[in-house]
Amino acid sequence: MTGAGGPARPGGPAKHSVTLLSKPGCHLCDTAREVIIKVTADLGVPWDERDITQSAADLDAYWDKIPVTLIDGVQHDFWRVSEDRLRSALSR
Repeated sequence: MTGAGGPARPGGPAKHSVTLLSKPGCHLCDTAREVIIKVTADLGVPWDERDITQSAADLDAYWDKIPVTLIDGVQHDFWRVSEDRLRSALSR
């Protein structure tokens, strides 16, 4: 599943990308998605979403941590997404 990633920053490609690892029916994932949509739209950072139930490796690695936020493929947060912390990490 792919989210509505924002456009690249003016003057060049996006500096970062965000991936939300989620699963269907996860209320914390819904809340995390809202924060990610807001922050990435504000900063022009692309994002996507990956359903962990579609990959045995993702399910094994993340089943007890979702939602998980990755920045540039590296785990940033799990369970809850802090808007301030995400915004700060993407602004570097």
